[in-house]
Amino acid sequence: MRIFFKLIILSMAIMLTSCAGNNKEPAPTPTAPRQNIDSTNVDATYDKENIMNAASEFFGGGSEALAGVIEKAFKDLGEPNGYIIGTEVSGALIVGARYGDGTLSHKIEGDQRIYWKGPSIGIDIGANGSRVFALVYNLNDTEELFQRFPAVEGSLYYIAGVGINYQQVDDIIIAPIRVGVGLRAGINLGYLHFTKERSWSPF
Repeated sequence: MRIFFKLIILSMAIMLTSCAGNNKEPAPTPTAPRQNIDSTNVDATYDKENIMNAASEFFGGGSEALAGVIEKAFKDLGEPNGYIIGTEVSGALIVGARYGDGTLSHKIEGDQRIYWKGPSIGIDIGANGSRVFALVYNLNDTEELFQRFPAVEGSLYYIAGVGINYQQVDDIIIAPIRVGVGLRAGINLGYLHFTKERSWSPF
């Protein structure tokens, strides 16, 4: 129960940050080193055009809000060397759980099926599904993805139904983009735990 109360307190802080993002004020960025991979090497990373095309195709068309959050990620972190496309479901009574599955596309190692899970915080009661497009930075070995990625405090950027936040372990950064109505569709608090096989435990 103490963990749940801490997550509730954390959610209040993130919600305040989301309001700042909605007003287009800059959100904090991860403090660890950014790119281990030389972003000038076109064979090692995805450029903005490729990411925009992939995201627009996945979400069913481009939008100013989607372009805005992708622009934010490129400004903060540069070019990713991977991205994740997938879907997730979540349910909450303030505190809840989130489960997802999708495909990791890595610039060097190719495509791989992955799953993720984690505790979630929302401002409503019920369940919902959403699509997720996540940028992946500094993942030199795809095996390093399979661990827990805590949210970077205060990193949420949220505008017009599209949200992005940063989750980080060492130099590896995951930046999930979610499209949906309400903060529960746009925020993942706590952490994301990536796995090779599906598991129904949220932890």
